[in-house]
Amino acid sequence: MTSMQLYNSLSKTKENFVSRTMNKVSMYHCGPTVYDHVHIGNLRSFMMADFIRRSFEYLDYKVTQVMNITDVGHLVSDGDDGDDKMTKALKRGGREITLENMIDIASIYEASFKNDLDKLNILTPHHMPKASDHIMEDIAIISSLEEKGFTYVISDGVYFDTDKMPDYGKLGGLNLDDETESRIKKNNEKKNPADFALWKFDEKLGWDSPWGQGFPGWHIECSGMAQKYLGNQFDIHTGGADLKSVHHNNEIAQSECSTGCSPYVKYWMHGEMLNFGGAKLSKSTGGNITLGSVEEKGFHPLDYRYLALQTHYRSPMNFTWEVLEAAHNGRKKILNELLSLSQKNQHQGVVLGEYENQFKERIQDDINFPQALSILHNMLKSENKAEDKVVTAILFDEVFGIGIEEYLKSFAVPNEVVELAKKRIIARKEKNWSEADRLRDAIAEYGFDIKDEGTDIFSFSKK
Repeated sequence: MTSMQLYNSLSKTKENFVSRTMNKVSMYHCGPTVYDHVHIGNLRSFMMADFIRRSFEYLDYKVTQVMNITDVGHLVSDGDDGDDKMTKALKRGGREITLENMIDIASIYEASFKNDLDKLNILTPHHMPKASDHIMEDIAIISSLEEKGFTYVISDGVYFDTDKMPDYGKLGGLNLDDETESRIKKNNEKKNPADFALWKFDEKLGWDSPWGQGFPGWHIECSGMAQKYLGNQFDIHTGGADLKSVHHNNEIAQSECSTGCSPYVKYWMHGEMLNFGGAKLSKSTGGNITLGSVEEKGFHPLDYRYLALQTHYRSPMNFTWEVLEAAHNGRKKILNELLSLSQKNQHQGVVLGEYENQFKERIQDDINFPQALSILHNMLKSENKAEDKVVTAILFDEVFGIGIEEYLKSFAVPNEVVELAKKRIIARKEKNWSEADRLRDAIAEYGFDIKDEGTDIFSFSKK
């Protein structure tokens, strides 16, 4: 098994990866709250999870990936006050605020999100549980925490007492003296500023619980779904850097304290933010840019994926339409070069071992895709056989996912055309020009033009 090094946000160091179960990787990714179409900043985070999964699978690990769908209970901010996002969606659509409508509108945006995943060539996670289907799991965790003395009840819900966990906030250096981080605002009933809601009361909506009708807190939902599908402890948890200090610290707290198992997760991996025109992506700076917006501008979704490959996941990524245009041109150049190489002969190639070894080294170094891309470019510039370069590029694209093999297949030349081209080579060698012309016309009837690049070399293009 090939070794892997990952930067662990918990230890703040790059560590050798050692899975809990040999040759297997269990990973969880915080999915979307499906109250609207997902913007491209969020999609970068979901691509990061896909890059990690593809890298491990490339290195022959068996991966189990879970990504949740939050369709209830997610408040507008990391705080515990105000309307949740699903309620906002109902108000925006002028719909009556009912649990049925909430789940219905969530299904619309869930379908939109899954369509985005497909367009971006993101592998479908093995499990995509919905928060609304796992309320009992949440209640079970809260009950366990209550039995162990980690909870208390105030007027608006059940809360986790952070004072009861000595190392609370160990992920990301949460500053408990910072009211912005601790979310003290609008709730003076809490014992400690950092205490967070496990269950929120709601007399009109929600589910029954031992504490009253209401909704699970946002944080408890991830713990409930992760534990159901991956167990009390698993290998990798990924998400955006903005989730690290609050959401993920709370997830650690409730999970470890309810099960008594530590660490809850061995490796925490966080992707940095997407900047739009130099500012953090938000509604005011362009946060409404969706994959649909990208397509409306005439770009292929995989142009955006190729753009994401060029920045390491732990570095902020800058987005402008000009930058995306450059990525579009770069991806197009790669595809067309490989198309040209694939059409120069019909021989089966072999993977170029030297470049594959270099590629693996970059992947093993904390998923360094920018450097892995440079190996692809260097390989294409090399003097190796065309067929070997094509086969090697297709192998690399098992990780990159920019659609190389699919593109080449779309230009696949039928065997009948290849046979006509071979006969034409013989005719040209014999200087039988009328036969050569006849064969060129026959090839054209299949919708292809043939270009002579030497005595025995030819390439095709579609008419």
